[in-house]
Amino acid sequence: MALTCRECLPRRRYAALGLLAATLAGCATIAPTEPALQTYTGRFAASISRGEQREAVSGRFSLTAYPGRAELDLASPLGNTLARVNAEANRATLTAPRADGTLATWEGVSPDALAESVLGFALPVSGLADWIAGRPVPGRPARRFPATGPAQRIEQDGWIIAIDERFEDTGVPRRLSFDRNTDSATGTSLRLRLVVDAAGGGSGAQEPPPQ
Repeated sequence: MALTCRECLPRRRYAALGLLAATLAGCATIAPTEPALQTYTGRFAASISRGEQREAVSGRFSLTAYPGRAELDLASPLGNTLARVNAEANRATLTAPRADGTLATWEGVSPDALAESVLGFALPVSGLADWIAGRPVPGRPARRFPATGPAQRIEQDGWIIAIDERFEDTGVPRRLSFDRNTDSATGTSLRLRLVVDAAGGGSGAQEPPPQ
């Protein structure tokens, strides 16, 4: 997959989230400019394994689904940008901080592959708007457990998504775990955990009560 970088830097600088977390100062998020179809905000914790090496990072996330595209923001606990991924049909961009704290942007076709190329690990961007709502992405092969009723587990696109907890009054998924099968070529595996604090907008969207 061909990638273009407006300010090209060695990929090794972005091979780990730990480096991103160390270069946060002064990075601001960019506000969306169109009405959102669905929004989710909450907390994330990611654990990346490469053979004997282990890395971990945590912070805040915001997922906004517009008609035909999705936008994922990852931020440090202080609110500074770790990464922003925009995904739409056949086009994706990823913005992340450089070592000096300024932002660089990459472009590609697949948001998941773009994240893996730039950051050194995959992110479940292309299906996240559906998975976080507790359903498989329509039109793509998937396994769903149980077959009827609220899903507890979804297997799709190489990800295993477990819905660990739902809000009792709304049924909206509250805690989810995402596991990526180990890449035999690199020995890399990823576990991502999300805790949804609020979900809103769109048809049927609801705001969970404060926790």
